[in-house]
Amino acid sequence: MTNLERRQNRYGYGFIMLWLIGLFAFTLIPMVFSLVLSFCKWDIVTGLNTIEFIGGQNFTKIFSDKKFYKALEVTFKFCLISIPFYQIASLMIAMLLNMRIRFMRTFRLIFFLPSIIPTVASSMIWMQLLGKNGLLNQGLKLLGITGPAWLDTPQTALYGLILMGVWGIGNTMIIYLSGLQGVGEELYEASSIDGANAFQRFFKITLPMISPTIFFNMVMAVISSFQYFTQAFVMTEGGPLNSTLFYNLYLYTKAYKELKMGYASALAWIMFIIIMFFTMLVMKSSSFWVYYSNDDKI
Repeated sequence: MTNLERRQNRYGYGFIMLWLIGLFAFTLIPMVFSLVLSFCKWDIVTGLNTIEFIGGQNFTKIFSDKKFYKALEVTFKFCLISIPFYQIASLMIAMLLNMRIRFMRTFRLIFFLPSIIPTVASSMIWMQLLGKNGLLNQGLKLLGITGPAWLDTPQTALYGLILMGVWGIGNTMIIYLSGLQGVGEELYEASSIDGANAFQRFFKITLPMISPTIFFNMVMAVISSFQYFTQAFVMTEGGPLNSTLFYNLYLYTKAYKELKMGYASALAWIMFIIIMFFTMLVMKSSSFWVYYSNDDKI
């Protein structure tokens, strides 16, 4: 390497040094520490010298824990319903906001604003909306429908949280909107000349051309859905009758309420493996349905 190349490398590492320090201090080192703790018993309140190695006992207990399976059931059910629901809703809204009409920038701002409201604040708002006499049930009452106490009924609590999630799809919507704006107008013009209708243009042009955007949003949705926590913690605390006992909420309970940090670390690594598996599954499937402009398939 020449002196110029060495100097450029030093500058480059200097610019990313803070990021590297953060990566090691707040990500890699805590991950290694949690992996060690998953084979230990520690109540987190006492010092590090009280950590007791117990081998694989934490994992053995987990797979005989009924609440572990309940937390998995709730989390998987939430993911199976919310991921396609949010993606379809986000794409539909993005397509509406991609129209060329007056005040469209204002409409885009209105739809995006809820996503930047702090999660705790929006959760408090939705607790009022989903109450027995909340605004949602008042609206249903006008239609002659008696709505339930959404967050107090085991059959509806999870669906209430899913419904609330529509409030925060602004980020996903904006990403879809950027993907839609990258589709060339000449493709639509050519298809119109060939006699294609709106549905054919959507399925034959729009979806293939924005498939990389769909892929990105799907990966992010899988990761975030499995890590769902704050809304359930603030609004239901896992109730009623464990109907909203999400995996992350159960992990938090074990770590910071029951002070079983080793057990919680084992739970965290199991979730890491689950998220990694489904993320890799989505990425592996991308070769069959994701189209890039430099590919020879569509």
